Amino acid sequence: MIINKNFLVFTILFVSLKTIAIQAQKTIEIKHSEKDMTLVIREALENVKEKNLKLVFEKGIYKFLPEYALSKYSFITNHGNGYKRIIFRFEDFDTIDIEGNGSEFIFNGLTAPFQFENCKKITIKNLTIDWDIPLIFQAEVTAVNEQAGYFDAIPFKDGYNWLYKNDKISFPDINDFSFKSFGHAHCFDKETKATAHGAWGLHLNSTKIEKLDGGVFRFYEKLKHYPPVGCILAAKGEKELNRYAPAFQTQNSANILIDQVIIHHALGMGFLFERTENIKITNSGVYTRDGSDRYISSTADATHFANCKGDILIENCRIEGMLDDGTNVHGTYVTVNKIIDEYTVRVAFQHFEQMGFEFAGVGDEIWFIKKPSPDRAEVNTVTKVNMVNEKYTTLKFKDKLPTSLKTGDVLENKTWNPSFTMRGCRISKHRARNMMLKTPYKILIENNYLSSEMSSIMLRGEMVNWYESGAVEDLIIRNNHFENCAHGGAEHAVFYISPKFNKGFNQNEIYDRNIIFEDNIIETFDNRVVWALRSENLTIRNNHITQTTGLKQLYPEAYLFHFENCKNVELIENSYQGTVKTHVMADKSTKETLQVKNNKGFDYKN
Repeated sequence: MIINKNFLVFTILFVSLKTIAIQAQKTIEIKHSEKDMTLVIREALENVKEKNLKLVFEKGIYKFLPEYALSKYSFITNHGNGYKRIIFRFEDFDTIDIEGNGSEFIFNGLTAPFQFENCKKITIKNLTIDWDIPLIFQAEVTAVNEQAGYFDAIPFKDGYNWLYKNDKISFPDINDFSFKSFGHAHCFDKETKATAHGAWGLHLNSTKIEKLDGGVFRFYEKLKHYPPVGCILAAKGEKELNRYAPAFQTQNSANILIDQVIIHHALGMGFLFERTENIKITNSGVYTRDGSDRYISSTADATHFANCKGDILIENCRIEGMLDDGTNVHGTYVTVNKIIDEYTVRVAFQHFEQMGFEFAGVGDEIWFIKKPSPDRAEVNTVTKVNMVNEKYTTLKFKDKLPTSLKTGDVLENKTWNPSFTMRGCRISKHRARNMMLKTPYKILIENNYLSSEMSSIMLRGEMVNWYESGAVEDLIIRNNHFENCAHGGAEHAVFYISPKFNKGFNQNEIYDRNIIFEDNIIETFDNRVVWALRSENLTIRNNHITQTTGLKQLYPEAYLFHFENCKNVELIENSYQGTVKTHVMADKSTKETLQVKNNKGFDYKN
C-alpha cells in the first residue's frame, strides 16, 4: 500500500486542529440550588479564558438577585441608558451555548438578565424567564366619575408590591426603587386578557389618591379618556424609568438561535438585537403564565431588531401581553448636524432613547436622503468613525459628499438592513401593533394568527419622533388570519402604510413599494382593512373579509380600502361579507393607475 505523505501530514494536522478546537471549549455544568445564584454565575464567567463556552443547567428553578450583580454602564437602544445590574454578561466569545434543560430563571428588582456583545455564535435553548414580583401596578376599575375627575379601583395585592403613603401610591417598592407615578397605563379586558375594546392609552399622575373602604382607592385626575368600569388597569411607571433593560440584549454579534425560550416578564423589551447578523427565534414566546393574574409580559416590544442584517426568522412563537409591538424591524435615521469638509460630516441622533447607539462602522455603505425628497439617493462608504459623544458622531467617507447635501438632511445605513420572515406565530392581547416593518430587503409574513389594539401590520418609516428607517421595497403578507384588529380607541387599519416625514420633506412623495397582501382571512368588527399612503406597486388580492358581530364599530364612516398619493394599486379578486357601505376611497393621484376588478361583495365607482 502506498501512503501519500502530504495526505498523511494533512490528516494529522486536521485531527490536531480538531482536537485543539474541542479542548478550547469550556463546559460549565450548573447544579441546582435554591440560593441566590448571581455570584455563582458571575464568578464562573469571570474565570473563563476560552473563547468557546457552554453552560448546562440542571433542571430547576433558579433565583437571581441584583445585589451582587455586575454593574456596568450600558447603552441600550429604545431603553434608558445607564448603569445596569447584569446577571449574565458575555463579551468577545466565538461561541456561546446555553442549555436550560427546562429550567426557570426568576429575577428580582432592577435587573438586566442577559447581555451579549461581539459574539460570533449564540445558542440559547429550553429556558423560561420571569420575575418574582413584576415591576408593574394592576388594579380593577370599579367606578368612574368624569365630571368630578376621578376613578375608583382595587389594586392587586397577592404577588405584587406597592406602598400607599401621603395620598400617593408608589410601586414596586423593591430594593429602594419605586415609580412615583403610574406613568404609561393601559386597559385590559378581565375576561379575555386582551386590551379593552375602544380603550385609549393613559398617562397617569394622580394629584391625590384617597383610600376608601373594601380595598378601594379613589384616583383624582382630569383625563381626556377614562378607563372603562370593569377593566384591569395595568401601569408600568414614568417614561424616563420604565424601560430599564430587555431580558436579552445582543450587540454586534452574529448567528443567533433561540429555541424554546419563554419570557413571562421583562423590564423593557423581551428580545433586543442591535447590529446583529442572522437571527432565529423558534418555538419560543413572550407572554404571561397561563392561569396567572398578570396582564403585562414585557413592558415594551416583545422582539426588536435595530440595524440588523442577514436573515431574521421568527417561527412558531406565541407573543402576548406586552405594552408595545410584537416585533419592530428597522434601521436608524440620523440627521446632518454639520458638514465639516467635502468628505466628512457630523451626524446627530434625534430621540433620547437612541443616544449611544452605533449608527455606522468602517466599511458600511450609507444612503444620503436629501430634502425635499425622502428617497434614498447617493451611496457612499464610511472610512472613519469618531464618536464625539452619545448624541454626535463624525463620519468620514471614501468619496466626496454630495454637493447638494445640507444641514438637516438625513443619512440611513444601507449595509445594516435584514431580510425578515415571520411564520406560524400567534400575536394578540397586547398594546400597539403586531408588527412594525421597516427594511428594504425581502419580508415574508405568512400563516400567522394576528389580533391587535392598533394596526396589525404597520409600515412607518419616519423622520419625526423615533427616526426609525426605512422604506419597504419587497413585502409579501399572505395566508394570515386577522381577527378584530385595530380595536383600540385611536383610528387604525388591519394593514396600515403611513410614513411620516418632518418639515421640509415632500409629504406626498412615494415611500414604500412592491407590496403584496393576498390570501388572508380577515374577520373584523370595524371598517378599515387596508389604509395606504404614498405607496407604489401595491397588490391586494384574493382576501376574504367578514364583518364580525358583538363588538361596536368605532369608526363606522371609514372606508374598507383607503388610498392616498399611491401609484399602481391593484384591488382584485377579494370578497367581502358585511354591512359596510363605504368601500373604496382613492384620491386623484391614486385613481390614475388604480385597478379594481373581480371583487365580490363590494364595488367601486370611479
